[in-house]
Amino acid sequence: MAKILVIDDNIDICQLLERFLTKKGYDVETTISGKNGLEMVKNTYYDLIFCDFKLRDMEGRDVLAKVRIISPGTQVAIITGYADVKIAVEVIKKGAFDYITKPLIPDEIISLIERALAVKKESKVQSVTFEKADPKAKKSSDKSEANSDFLKGSGKESKKLHKEVKLVAPTNLSVVIYGESGAGKENIARLIHDQSERAGKPFVAVDCGALTKELAGSELWGHEKGAFTGAHSEKPGQFELADGGTIFLDEIANLSYEVQVGLLRLVQERKLRRIGGTKDKSIDVRILVASNEDLRKAVQENKFREDLYFRFNEFSITVPPLRERKDDIEAFAQHFLELSNKELNKSVEGFDEEVTQVFMEYVWPGNLREMRNVIRRATLLTDGDKMTVSALPPEVVYARKFNFTESTSDGSSSNGHHKASKAPANLKDAAAEAEAEVLRKVLEEVKYNRTKAAKQLGIDRKTLFNKMKQYDL
Repeated sequence: MAKILVIDDNIDICQLLERFLTKKGYDVETTISGKNGLEMVKNTYYDLIFCDFKLRDMEGRDVLAKVRIISPGTQVAIITGYADVKIAVEVIKKGAFDYITKPLIPDEIISLIERALAVKKESKVQSVTFEKADPKAKKSSDKSEANSDFLKGSGKESKKLHKEVKLVAPTNLSVVIYGESGAGKENIARLIHDQSERAGKPFVAVDCGALTKELAGSELWGHEKGAFTGAHSEKPGQFELADGGTIFLDEIANLSYEVQVGLLRLVQERKLRRIGGTKDKSIDVRILVASNEDLRKAVQENKFREDLYFRFNEFSITVPPLRERKDDIEAFAQHFLELSNKELNKSVEGFDEEVTQVFMEYVWPGNLREMRNVIRRATLLTDGDKMTVSALPPEVVYARKFNFTESTSDGSSSNGHHKASKAPANLKDAAAEAEAEVLRKVLEEVKYNRTKAAKQLGIDRKTLFNKMKQYDL
């Protein structure tokens, strides 16, 4: 029986989830405190945690970070009161399995639980397979063809991307993969591995953004029994698990300077020593790294070691954001719809014209990851043969309606509405501006009736009030 913990300062939500999930056969515990929840995690193993993003005593992102240290095998899903793209991108980047928005939908909750448990089961099966793998195992010509989560795309940018993958995959070069969060950097790393001579050997992905300075050494190099307090048994590190295959270090720039020093030694000598160990172990691993920031700039700012950068930068690939892959948006959307139909046991055939138009005009700040989440939720809410805009999150629909067209040279937009000529400094600022504009327009439509505005936006009054305060509305 899977064990689930719910951390939410709304007692009603705790009780609702406890009753609902208990009836579904899960062992459920609840708490209204983030700190108390962390104490519970120290004493009990949970397969999955539902944690509210806004708790009274701490934020969900902080709970997530500590759970990753205390119980790395536990999946965490963040509950948020508003379908906020910024929150979704941030928490998933920091290691959350997924996020779910209020009001909570029973089928969506069950779907998330089943996916989280399936991922845990799959990871265990993979580790066993790696241990028993035949060193002479025949590699597939393109293992990604069998990966139902992956679609190459056939547009101009996609063809250029996969031409580079095909070029570097058969070599043993280290590769730096650049791209925004959610753009599919890990998929590209897996594709490189699957098209290399190492296919059939381990592929190990490590989220460096989730590794603290204290945790990183044990996670990467492993440790011996008794190496430190709590080291009750020996543990192989991720590099050992990847021996013979490929290791993918995601968000490599987040590693501390001390860890970078140890990593440089490993890269240079191809040897590692577990924490508390006395002997070096030779390893044969191809290293692929990813970053959503320019490592050259990080070197100039003394955030990343120059010698380590040159070791990794034998070849570089940039994964274009979804907004630059317009030729593929309809194909990606259809692909995610098919995956969602299979996952949710639905039979939605396609999208109506307005939905397709929304998808083409929306900027997708969360990239492919955001698109998949949007389509999965919309599929769940669709009853007919085709998906309509009523099933889409408000921020996706309204973003293309209000003042988000390209500006002309005089600072006004092409649809005649005034728009500031200065572009947002980054995607986070752009998303904030978009959200503020959506809130402002809806509030004006309902003459600042908060109850009507909250209902139209699909959020509660408390969340609306906080957003109005945040954007000075």
